[in-house]
Amino acid sequence: MYISRNIQIYNNRTQLSERPPHFPSYPQYERFQTAVPFYQKQMFWVYTSAVGGLGGIYYVSHLETVPITKRRRFIDITPKQEEKMAQQAYHEIMTRYGKNILPPWDSRTKFVRKVAQQIVRVSGMQEKNAFVLPGGKVFVFTGILPIVKNEDGLAAVLGHEIGHQIARHSAEKLSFVKIIFLAQLFLSIFMDPGVLARLFMEFGLMLPFSRKCEIEADYIGLLLMSQACYDPREASKIWERMSVAQKGSPPQFLSTHPANESRIHKIQKWMPEALHKRAESDCVHEYAGFMDTMQHFRGQWVRW
Repeated sequence: MYISRNIQIYNNRTQLSERPPHFPSYPQYERFQTAVPFYQKQMFWVYTSAVGGLGGIYYVSHLETVPITKRRRFIDITPKQEEKMAQQAYHEIMTRYGKNILPPWDSRTKFVRKVAQQIVRVSGMQEKNAFVLPGGKVFVFTGILPIVKNEDGLAAVLGHEIGHQIARHSAEKLSFVKIIFLAQLFLSIFMDPGVLARLFMEFGLMLPFSRKCEIEADYIGLLLMSQACYDPREASKIWERMSVAQKGSPPQFLSTHPANESRIHKIQKWMPEALHKRAESDCVHEYAGFMDTMQHFRGQWVRW
């Protein structure tokens, strides 16, 4: 093996920084300085402020007031967009349940239509057809009829569902989801959205929002059924019967709907207003007028 004779051995005590006289001089290594985080840069906050300002203007310009409750909320879904989504949902429902829809002459169909027409009349909506799609389609499953028991009970259910449509809760939910998504996107710049963040979004924002809409629909529906001359006191009885039918339901904080006990408590709180609304509707005279009409046509009905 060939070993260069120019190699020199140095004492172990020689400092590492000392170099032999004939070694070439190289620039010493300097540690790379960490770059300034982007969120500490001025331009980042300039752009963030600009986007936030424009977003604030967009948000304020799309605030609407919920009829009856007068709550201000953000909606950037147009009624035309909402109607297109409703048409798609309608076709999906008809594909799944179309063969099971009862004919117009069925007694249950007549029962539902009679109450629905009264609720729709006072709501200011045009009836298209017990959940309501945007656009006015009303669907009632026969399984709920034993729970509603009578016209007042059905009026409470239909009033609630039509209340969702009046308040445009479907459009509001889609708009709210957009805000949540943008908030998650912004927070992901600073931190990795882990399990806790997702749990907060679901249980701290989405589910409470859904329960808020349900409570608002309860309130609107209670006033609608009262204005349509139905007994609002039947609304709390509906949820009492529903509690019996829904044994083992999850806790409220895990559900999209308020607990039945919570709904009953709020309905009792709103009851004086609902009874006053019913008294203002002059239901006694309306009933008398209806009976006069019945008497007028009774002879013809008998002949038919």
